[in-house]
Amino acid sequence: MKQFLAYASALTVLAGWANAAYAADGADESLTWFGVTLYGTVDVGYTYQNRGTPLNDYFPTGLQYLIQPSNNRSISSLSENGLSQSKIGLRGTREFLEGWAGIFKLETGFNPLSANLSDALKAITQNNGVPLANRTTQGDSSRAGQPFQGAAYGGVSSPVYGTLTVGRQNGLLLDNVLKYDPLGGSYAFSVIGYSGAAAGSGDTQDARLDNSVKYINQVGLFRIGAQFQSGGGTGSGGNATEFDLGGDFLPGLSVDAAYVNKKGAILAAPLGVALARCPTTPAFGGASSAVNCLPAGISSDTAVAATVSDDWTWSLDASYVYGRVKASMGYEDIHFRNPQTPLAAGSPDIGGYTLGFVNNNAYPNGAKTLQISWLGAKCSFTKSFDLIGAWYHYNQNNYNVTAKCPGGTRDSGACSGRLDAYSLVADYKFDRRFDAYAGFMWSHVADGIAAGYLNSWTIDPTIGGRFNF
Repeated sequence: MKQFLAYASALTVLAGWANAAYAADGADESLTWFGVTLYGTVDVGYTYQNRGTPLNDYFPTGLQYLIQPSNNRSISSLSENGLSQSKIGLRGTREFLEGWAGIFKLETGFNPLSANLSDALKAITQNNGVPLANRTTQGDSSRAGQPFQGAAYGGVSSPVYGTLTVGRQNGLLLDNVLKYDPLGGSYAFSVIGYSGAAAGSGDTQDARLDNSVKYINQVGLFRIGAQFQSGGGTGSGGNATEFDLGGDFLPGLSVDAAYVNKKGAILAAPLGVALARCPTTPAFGGASSAVNCLPAGISSDTAVAATVSDDWTWSLDASYVYGRVKASMGYEDIHFRNPQTPLAAGSPDIGGYTLGFVNNNAYPNGAKTLQISWLGAKCSFTKSFDLIGAWYHYNQNNYNVTAKCPGGTRDSGACSGRLDAYSLVADYKFDRRFDAYAGFMWSHVADGIAAGYLNSWTIDPTIGGRFNF
């Protein structure tokens, strides 16, 4: 609470400065004062799902727009953050030497229907001990109630030597998802926007990296990027190394290839139904991680179940603009292995949460491979009206060689499986501040990916509006 109040106070003061600057110069529509800009987005709407879960006041997306294991009932509800995350932030730039500027960014996300900071792990803990069919919307995310969950970094920038920043910031894969996803990372209409697997090298908590150093630069036709994270003791897992090489080689053509290696990645989920206090603390990890009891000193109010892995990913993305049409595509090959350095129950997770159960042996018979691909296009019929269509696909291997999975089966999540989704969205911009949208995403899982799901498909017709400032 103290952190949030300090954050709110800082934004209030700077907002006053920005508004004063705006009032003094009515020709400038940006809220900027001496190079510091206050900005934000509010995104609300209405959604129907044939199979969904009730709205959660903390989960960043509000509703489970994508088919998930607990999608269990017909939902007709106010919705939020359908086309983009609602947010508020400050960014600034100030030249201190000729050709050199200091830069910073502070940003957080919120749920406009409840006015709560977006906190996926809070949504998870609210579903601890709740049967699958009775759960509200929940899931893992890099947004875990931190005061500055979107970004908190500073650095220096030069048009010749590039940009170097330090702090909490997007990973290179997330940058590429936002750039090459036809729907720009939308929660309601994009698989790779709703699910952070593509943006986080398999585990969504790593879409944004705490304690990271990031460098990007454009050198002639080529674009280079590198990012390094030291996990430390902040609950952000182990070290990460990311590289990107891309460029704009032809008029209208943009291409990026990336490689990411993350140690100690964490995937959080709700604790099991039969919560009980263990008489003695067991040796967590492996098979014992399935025991539904918590060690002494760990509260179910802040504890999550965790699967820990070492992940590496390579990706290739491209887009091409021809007239009023922009076509985009991407491919990622993600590999999950048991961690070289296991984590124990009681280890910290992001946002001040704690690992209650830990599975360090999810892949005992070999690496899990998840291939993610997408293809889509945006057609700008006018300066105000866009129509966007996209297809998304997951393909999972059989990573348990002892399981009998001929062609894939729903009997085991370790069997081969697939996910497909199709989206169509219309977006109309009334002006630079306000737009309205309408669309749907149909998503379907089959075989191993569908193991444990109450239903295998959902569709989410959604209408909404965004205000940007």
